[in-house]
Amino acid sequence: MDRPDPSLRHLPHRELPDTQWLERMYNNRMRVPDHGAYFARWAAESALARRSLPCTLDVAYGDGPQERLDAFAAPRAGAPVVVFVHGGYWKALDKSQHSFIAAALHDMGAAAVVPNYAFCPRLSIPQITLQVARAVAWAWRHAASLKGSARRITVIGHSAGGHAAAMMLACAWDAFDPALPPRMVRAAMGVSGLYDLEPLMHTPSLQEVLRLTPRQVHEASPARLPAPRHGRLVGVAGAQESGEYLRQNRLIQRAWGRERVPVAAALPGLNHFSIVDALARPGHRLNRMVQELLR
Repeated sequence: MDRPDPSLRHLPHRELPDTQWLERMYNNRMRVPDHGAYFARWAAESALARRSLPCTLDVAYGDGPQERLDAFAAPRAGAPVVVFVHGGYWKALDKSQHSFIAAALHDMGAAAVVPNYAFCPRLSIPQITLQVARAVAWAWRHAASLKGSARRITVIGHSAGGHAAAMMLACAWDAFDPALPPRMVRAAMGVSGLYDLEPLMHTPSLQEVLRLTPRQVHEASPARLPAPRHGRLVGVAGAQESGEYLRQNRLIQRAWGRERVPVAAALPGLNHFSIVDALARPGHRLNRMVQELLR
């Protein structure tokens, strides 16, 4: 009999990954049967946001056909600039469904940049992460045109976007591009983020598209990377999400320490999709947490 991979010791099994259990843990659409209603409402609210806010749409931030972003100016000069990275397991969803987040950020006095990126398997997760880095660099270079401050860059992401947010905080920006400051991103928030990619490699419905390798897991899992030398990451997840999402949220705090991840909160009453609504809802605890992060 083959020996179990010791790197899988955190999973609830003795020898081999329990793929059915992993499917239950990571298949969010199965866990939230009315997920389609969320997507339809997000699209409608986002269309309204694009009509009502000053914005520039489908701006190229790189050479790839999917390297396009929507940019929303702040109401006043010197504002924080937020790059919001949508989720979808690196294989679904679109920036056009998330302009309503830009509207919520505008109400907080912030500029917003909402990028698209290519999907797996056309590109790998590390390659997609580099696309997001190019979008964040674009936001830094164009902050003034959005009435924002290049010294106040924050990245917020949902699910796969939460992974990207953590990676952007950990990025060595001056190595990525010598023209960039090493501490370009001052803060980040992972909303139902994914910080260790290994379980996804053993989840059949995801691995079929993601095609993760052990090397990619090692190089692109925030929880397996050294803690950033500056800044802070706020981690949040819905208390109604799977045990694995709650574990992932706690994991990044254990891996990077409380100095870098002061908050790893499970918010009552929220699932994997309603937590995005909460971010945009005035008065909700998560909305207030974003406001605090931007101060």
